[in-house]
Amino acid sequence: MLDKVQADRLAKLEQVRQLGVDPYGGRYDTAQPIADVLACYEAWEARQGGAEGVKAAMQPAEGEPLRPLSGDAAGRIILLRDMGKMIFAHIRDQSGQMQICLRKDQGKEPRGLGETLWKLAKLLDLGDIVAVRGQVIRTRTGEVTIWADTLTLLCKSLNPMPEKWHGLTDTETRYRQRYLDLMANPDSLKVFQDRIAILDSFRRVLTARQFVEVETPVLQPIYGGAAARPFTTHHNTLDCELFLRISPELYLKRLLVGGMQRVYEFSRNFRNEGIDTRHNPEFTLLELYQAYADYEVMMEITEELITTAAKKMLEAAKDDLLKRRTIKTLAQGLVSLNLTNRQLSDKQQEKATAKHEGMSEADHLLAECVELMDAGRTALPYGSKNKVDFTTPWPRRTYDSLMVQHAGMSMKDIPAVRAKARQLGIEESNKDDAVVVNEVFEAVVEPALARPDENGVLRPVFVMDYPAELCPLTRRKADDPSIALRFECFIAGMEVANAYSELNDPAVQEANFAEQVRGEAEGETMRVMDEDFVTALRHGMPPAGGLGIGMDRVIMLLTNRTSIRDVILFPLLRPL
Repeated sequence: MLDKVQADRLAKLEQVRQLGVDPYGGRYDTAQPIADVLACYEAWEARQGGAEGVKAAMQPAEGEPLRPLSGDAAGRIILLRDMGKMIFAHIRDQSGQMQICLRKDQGKEPRGLGETLWKLAKLLDLGDIVAVRGQVIRTRTGEVTIWADTLTLLCKSLNPMPEKWHGLTDTETRYRQRYLDLMANPDSLKVFQDRIAILDSFRRVLTARQFVEVETPVLQPIYGGAAARPFTTHHNTLDCELFLRISPELYLKRLLVGGMQRVYEFSRNFRNEGIDTRHNPEFTLLELYQAYADYEVMMEITEELITTAAKKMLEAAKDDLLKRRTIKTLAQGLVSLNLTNRQLSDKQQEKATAKHEGMSEADHLLAECVELMDAGRTALPYGSKNKVDFTTPWPRRTYDSLMVQHAGMSMKDIPAVRAKARQLGIEESNKDDAVVVNEVFEAVVEPALARPDENGVLRPVFVMDYPAELCPLTRRKADDPSIALRFECFIAGMEVANAYSELNDPAVQEANFAEQVRGEAEGETMRVMDEDFVTALRHGMPPAGGLGIGMDRVIMLLTNRTSIRDVILFPLLRPL
């Protein structure tokens, strides 16, 4: 079947060339974003008093007729209806989609296409990329349309698009051939547009806080800053082993030593570990450091960064909801979108009603979140039934209090913790106390943090004051050296942020490096002494707070996605 389609398209490709048209186009500078064309028309129409006002102004009883609005747009054909003497199509670009109308010039307004361009129009297929220019009108069905008087073929598509009614639903294909996913599923494209917007929001907050963005090495002679297994490579010229970074931490701290006081990096990190819905071996981490701060300041920054981005997503959701309310209005059979002040037909009402009633539970949840915004709260849907309430301040709980609440013992009651581990089937006999404590925490406490309340509401929570043995780069509590001044932020059961009051004592740091984290297999932790970093600390690093935020997980939360692969353009997959 595919061979036949390709053969047909190759034949059309040759016919296009016979018309003297380059099927692969060239530079085209004049196209406006489709969203801008639509917005310009809506504003222009409103100034005329709506569709009826435009009609009256274009055919006045006296005086000069209104000059029609012109539009110029380019995009991929995603819908094509050849009606013989007229072709309707929908084109899509990054900003949106709209209808175009192609018709042979019949010597009356609005003008159509000349002979050659009409022949070209008859050779178009779904997936072709075209540009059109002409009058922008609203059709009798209420759809804003470019009535083309020029047509430019920018690229002839030889392979068909995914089946139009169902989009691209095969998960494996969506990830392996992301270009098809973006082409067929507007929702997927929106996720990555949202990702850009979220990163931009983060940058704006940090700039306002006087942070500067920097870049640190991806290839490192000594990996560190986290407990993880690295990817290893070999540099031929230097004849030495290098590692893809697992964290930018130790290099960013060197910048504090050098006198830069507020630095951050959106770093691509690489950890040679498992793959699941929350882990990808290549991921994006926001890491930042502020001199003269501590982990309490990092909590404030975490709240501001994520809540500001959530508000941005909520405002976009509100705009979407307004569109959905328009659908509801149509379903009620009322005049909307300036549809020439006429009642909708029974068929149109039935179609609109079906569309409205087909809204998902998540859509209705979105409406609830928008209503909460009017009450001063910031919440977004997560899943089809729950929502995350990002309204600040976020709850703060100590690691030990959560152990007591959910595991039934203090983290300092080591015999009870080891007994609990055995009960849970956790091998504990050859592991350090702190490692066993943390494995029990992960098995019992973290799932509890993922459970919503009776109203389906999830709250972010800062888990504070970790066992010091787990945190070799962290300052200890002055009155209890067994506690590290560290927090992790959990949202919907996912760890999304990790922060310290940074250790700046070179002697203690050197001793921690020498001991490392005991009780884990070699290769699972930072096992190499970073002498240069210790040397840097001896020159003096100011007290500081440090924060790492897993951007992919944050984007999952803010775009209501449950798999990390949905928010990474090209996730790592097993080779075919």
